[in-house]
Amino acid sequence: MSGKPIKFWTDGVPVEPEALRQLQNTAQLPFIFKHIAVMPDVHLGKGSTIGSVIPTVGAIIPAAVGVDIGCGMIAARTSLVAADLPDNLHGLRRAIEQAVPHGKTFGKRDQGAWNDVPAQVDAAWRPLAERFRRITAKYPRLEKTNNRQHLGTLGTGNHFIEVCLDEEQRVWFMLHSGSRGVGNAIGTLFIELAQADMRQHLANLPDRDLAYFQEGSRHFDDYVEAVEWAQDFARQNRALMMQTVVEAARQRLHRPFAAELEAVNCHHNYVQREWHFGQEVLVTRKGALSARQGQLGIIPGSMGAKSYIVRGLGNPESFCSCSHGAGRVMSRAQAKKRFTVEDQIRATAHVECRKDREVIDEIPMAYKDIDAVMAAQRDLVEVVHTLRQVVCVKG
Repeated sequence: MSGKPIKFWTDGVPVEPEALRQLQNTAQLPFIFKHIAVMPDVHLGKGSTIGSVIPTVGAIIPAAVGVDIGCGMIAARTSLVAADLPDNLHGLRRAIEQAVPHGKTFGKRDQGAWNDVPAQVDAAWRPLAERFRRITAKYPRLEKTNNRQHLGTLGTGNHFIEVCLDEEQRVWFMLHSGSRGVGNAIGTLFIELAQADMRQHLANLPDRDLAYFQEGSRHFDDYVEAVEWAQDFARQNRALMMQTVVEAARQRLHRPFAAELEAVNCHHNYVQREWHFGQEVLVTRKGALSARQGQLGIIPGSMGAKSYIVRGLGNPESFCSCSHGAGRVMSRAQAKKRFTVEDQIRATAHVECRKDREVIDEIPMAYKDIDAVMAAQRDLVEVVHTLRQVVCVKG
């Protein structure tokens, strides 16, 4: 099969045949720069493979960026230590669940227990609002989305909030979320527009979800602007939720403490212009982190495994990237068929979390071994802190 090379950081971890075929399809596109870099958490995605780094020149693939634009992680070390936490952590979990809108039923602040929009949400929305108006002036369909309403909310699926302990028993807060409903709408709209623009060429693509915008085409600049806005929304969304989690913990624990003694806020579904091998290229990270020399990042395991704060080694062959997590080894549907509530209870015995049928798709066994994933990328990152979960709130 012709196309650009594909370089893998997957020694010791499985790569499903479907994901390999998907990578080969992407590598055939004429504007791929040098090679595609594949991270150890690689698995099948929609359009492009999750856990891949796709450098391009003169074109961008909306489905490679995906619909969870700007999804990523934020973590903050506090001045608390394990001894400051109560023996029973159920109350702390419930305090976080009550403070942060999450899940299918309570996905936005105008439902359920979250009727009041905090002042900090309004403050965070103001710098986003004018840019959003410019985008919706051209694409009015995006006005009818949950945008401001979703700011400061977690979402569903694999999005989560955790309380963790590091190797010195210091308490960290960590969460995973992105640009929510409005990011999904932006991604969906521009994927459709790319396919419509390329309708006569779709038959020549290895996958219709690889439809792309060429630089200088009608929607290219608008898409770049909308993606950058969604990425900023996602970063603000995580920061707002972190503020809420810290405040909820202070009230529940009845003690003051410092937060953000160490802090990281990073995307892992996004695109941006970068310099690599002496040339400016568009780098799409589909489930991958930027790992420039000295740059901090977060690589979470499953809800029953370890997570890591890492420092990038700036490996040029990976386009200065690393994995964004453990990566799934089976679909959500497969996990729900294979495992039971009793399996979930056993796998998360050491974590204060929900243990019911609705979260079986997130059972630790549905994910790759995080230790194997970290071993496969020793030349991409170094571990700064090892975290273990003691509380997990799922979306």
